[in-house]
Amino acid sequence: MNIAAADWQALWLTLRLAGLTTLLLFIIGVPLAWQLSQWQSRWRHGVEVLITLPLVLPPTVLGFYLLLLFSPNYAPGQWLSQLFGGPLVFSFGGLVFASVIYSLPFMVQPLLAAFSANGQRLTQAAAALGIPPWAALLKVLLPASRAAIVSACALTFAHTLGEFGVVLMIGGAIPGETQVVSIALYQHVEAMEYGAAHRLALMLMGITTVMLLLARWLGHILAPRGANKEGIKPVMGVMG
Repeated sequence: MNIAAADWQALWLTLRLAGLTTLLLFIIGVPLAWQLSQWQSRWRHGVEVLITLPLVLPPTVLGFYLLLLFSPNYAPGQWLSQLFGGPLVFSFGGLVFASVIYSLPFMVQPLLAAFSANGQRLTQAAAALGIPPWAALLKVLLPASRAAIVSACALTFAHTLGEFGVVLMIGGAIPGETQVVSIALYQHVEAMEYGAAHRLALMLMGITTVMLLLARWLGHILAPRGANKEGIKPVMGVMG
């Protein structure tokens, strides 16, 4: 396929964004899902609703409020600018921040489902052996939830690849900085460059399909034998 250098640059930026978002959300999502699975408070449902909101909110709504949050005209934006060494609006750092929020449920929901199904039983068994809760999470529950981890990471990565509304609101379309594949594709369509749009769309579809097929295969391989496999298929059901 004859793909322009700017489109390759957009693809590389998108892969970087998806990879970094997935890594950060794994670090955030594992302890968050673990705490939610152990939390018996009535406030748990409220927290779960907040985490799930990005699934149902229009991306432009979320992008608009993140734009206000990042704005240096307000105190949170000023604090974030000092923390990150510059404004987050129209920057790759802003895209990462927004993507972490937007893709949060795709990481947390599969992990929460797996931890809720196995957490109490495995934690109690580990406690009987004198293993503290966090050690039980790292040494017992995570290895037992490998299929769900693969599913969560694959869904997060694939979802971030196709982001449009949020990244457009936060980053615009700066080549090499914030112009991801979905935005480059949209610009090709606006310019009636349908051949270039087809090439980008097919490439994005191919990468996403391979990711999900690989996740399904790994989920099948890694799921404990004789157990209820928390792989990609059940997770897809959870996602709607």
